[in-house]
Amino acid sequence: MPSAVSVASKLPDIGTTIFSVIGALVEQYKPINLSQGAPNFKVSPQLIDGATLAMRNGFNQYSPADGIATLRELLSAKVANLYARHYDPREEITITGSASEGLYAAITALIHSGDEVIYFEPAFDSYVPNVRLQGGKPVPIQLKAPDFALPWDELSAAINSKTKMIIINSPHNPTARVLSAEDLDKLAALTANTNIVILSDEVYEHIIFDGVKHMSMACHPQLAERSVIVSSFGKTFHVTGWRVGYCLAPKEIMAEVRKVHQFLMYAADTPFQHAVADYMQDPQTYLGLAEFYQHKRDLLLDALAATQFKLYPSQGSFFMLAGYEAFTDEADKDLVLRLIRDYHVATIPLSAFYSDGYDPKILRLSFAKDDETLRQGAAALIQFSKDNE
Repeated sequence: MPSAVSVASKLPDIGTTIFSVIGALVEQYKPINLSQGAPNFKVSPQLIDGATLAMRNGFNQYSPADGIATLRELLSAKVANLYARHYDPREEITITGSASEGLYAAITALIHSGDEVIYFEPAFDSYVPNVRLQGGKPVPIQLKAPDFALPWDELSAAINSKTKMIIINSPHNPTARVLSAEDLDKLAALTANTNIVILSDEVYEHIIFDGVKHMSMACHPQLAERSVIVSSFGKTFHVTGWRVGYCLAPKEIMAEVRKVHQFLMYAADTPFQHAVADYMQDPQTYLGLAEFYQHKRDLLLDALAATQFKLYPSQGSFFMLAGYEAFTDEADKDLVLRLIRDYHVATIPLSAFYSDGYDPKILRLSFAKDDETLRQGAAALIQFSKDNE
């Protein structure tokens, strides 16, 4: 049906993303799916039973806007135990309808027209449109292979009187790099005596490898005072479709975030909050994730080790980067389509995470899959490797 009105788009240059294109091809070709950052293995029966029980017990209406008290109190205790930082569950913790909603609420609440927001590319694809929708100016700083380290001189040069926010993501999607204590000290020094908010995307906080500690913004006193921390129960408990996350922030900042949250979502899904609260009373439900995913990382790493793919270190998250320059100089988006059609395996092109389409000839692989899927995906990539040596 034709529209009776002429619509002025707020995002005129954003259309169908490569993620949607790949999703459609996955539906068409049914390849081994190493592209999507969503687990394909079963959810804990305890979580399912907890959600079912909550529904049967009548928890089917709105929860308090900020989330059920039990869950906020458990989060306060968890953060204090892991990061030695106390957040008041009444005023400084909000349960959100996904981490994505938390990110959007924080940006909407804190960014005004003309404000500049620094972020690092390759980047999760929601940051830029969220900033632009508020009239803000996204300011990208490029992370470069092989280590994708934060370029501190470039960050320092980019900060000016219009800078109101810096978006940090650790463990990082898609590079799988994690911040160190030294990184936090440098960030604190650069933002000292400014009015800059740190928006810290920490959805993979428990998926970190080789005995390394996650350096949350909550770990650093100076950064905690200026940070909104966003995390995800969906990523942590393999229930990405439940869309439940949370925000942590000092009460003055959180008050503004909650103003947006109450009109955007009002409250996250009630039965899922109860299920998560019951489940996470056992800390091993999240403390055991590192070992669980490190096995999967190592399975894929070992399977591809004999190929000419350049495998970049995966320090955290459930992603691994694989460079393919040894095989072909074709654009990464073209190669991804060829891998789906000819080799029956789906991956993600790294250029999709850059605003200017920069193509470093690298693919992102997800190992949030059952072991058999990882073996089959590796076999397909090995066959590609042999055919293109």
